[in-house]
Amino acid sequence: MNFERSSGILLHITSLPNKFGIGSLGREAFDFIDFLKESGQSLWQILPMGPTGYGDSPYQCFSAFAGNALLIDIDNLIERKLLNRDDVAIIPEFSNDIVEYDRVREYKNKLFETAFLNFTEFADLEEQAEFEAFCIKNSEWLDDFSLFMSLKEHFNLKPWYEWNEAIKIRKSKDLNKLKIELEERIEFYKYLQFLFFVQWSDLKKYANESGVRIIGDIPLYVSLDSVEAWANPELFLFDEDRNPTFVAGVPPDYFSETGQLWGNPIYDWKKHKRTNFRWWINRVKANLEMYDIIRIDHFRGLVAYWSIPFGEETAINGTWVDAPGKELFTALKNEMGDLPIIAEDLGVITDDVVELREKFALPGMKILQFAFDASEENNYLPHTYDKNCVVYTGTHDNDTTLGWHLSTNDINRNFAREYLGICEFEHEIVWKFIIEAWKSVANIAIVPMQDILNLDSECRTNIPGTSSGNWKWRYNETISSEIIEKLKKLSHIYGRI
Repeated sequence: MNFERSSGILLHITSLPNKFGIGSLGREAFDFIDFLKESGQSLWQILPMGPTGYGDSPYQCFSAFAGNALLIDIDNLIERKLLNRDDVAIIPEFSNDIVEYDRVREYKNKLFETAFLNFTEFADLEEQAEFEAFCIKNSEWLDDFSLFMSLKEHFNLKPWYEWNEAIKIRKSKDLNKLKIELEERIEFYKYLQFLFFVQWSDLKKYANESGVRIIGDIPLYVSLDSVEAWANPELFLFDEDRNPTFVAGVPPDYFSETGQLWGNPIYDWKKHKRTNFRWWINRVKANLEMYDIIRIDHFRGLVAYWSIPFGEETAINGTWVDAPGKELFTALKNEMGDLPIIAEDLGVITDDVVELREKFALPGMKILQFAFDASEENNYLPHTYDKNCVVYTGTHDNDTTLGWHLSTNDINRNFAREYLGICEFEHEIVWKFIIEAWKSVANIAIVPMQDILNLDSECRTNIPGTSSGNWKWRYNETISSEIIEKLKKLSHIYGRI
């Protein structure tokens, strides 16, 4: 699908400024949309919004369908009379620079408990009916998810594969007994999802009315500790003890000498083909209800994936295994028509990956930081682009552009200076990158918020191959009128408004 010429900003919702320690779906998100509109931007790209587990990576979620309750706006709960001002009279001193997930989770969960109690005691018939309608509409994923989260709580937050055997393998008699015992907690987790999606719906409506489209993100794989792996093990390559036989990752590459061992279970693609990819169709449909455009992370894994034997300590000893990407996208297209999908086609890209992307007219990704690796030829330099692509200065997995500039070698740095025409004013390197992206022929140009603010490596979102210290960055400064006018002017000059 060819998109119109446009531009936007990559910023995950957790990074928005907020007094409650983490960005939310509240006022700060609406204000960010106002900033996008005022600066001539029509796209807001975010990371996956699912409930995160260990390490708080949005790419390792407990569910492929549920929302992250930590993003629920507290002020909106006060407006809805689910909380009162006294409930939030004392707010811990959260960091303005990073998300302190454990502290935020402890504080917000107490408020959610209060809100749920108030709902169960005081909700009128209309409010109850709205909640019940949500539960019925989303029952296909919501029932299992709410049970899964209640069971995690019951088993002291252990992953499902460490629960007692009967519950691990979903033995009906034992599971039904616990369902009765945990009925109130199941309802609690359903209610949190209701609040999340009500708030998200209001935010997306405001964005679209402001001329801003949301680009969401689908991780290719689900987490091993997810409701999908527990409730639908037939979709994955598990042995008779529900252990994965192979897990996902990528071979050694630009980011890591030993590759990346993600540990996600591998899909049983034979099973998916027999059901005409019904689970995938439902997943993509659900995401296209949430977002205007979706980006499929690790798109190349739909052509061939790096399969690592379970138990390996690194990703080195994997093998490439073919995946039925062509059949999958044919099924998606037959069901939904044109697919507003961006393919994350970074990494080891072979001709068959390009063929699949081009067959379904999916725009791929171009990263400007990759363009200035003077040691090898690449197709990331802007003069090599065609229109149907998305250019980024960097992504959530890259260093900030200022950080890249300060840490790269002199050969790469000088190559960038020559290509971008920088004779002096080296401090303007980041905006030179942004200008290069905006003036390229790429239909879509996206820049991370860190680059808009000209921030260094301390503010990067993620370091691939590491398991701690990521996904925490928050910005707390006011976006200046100078930045707004600069972005707006660039978008006018290069035809992106």
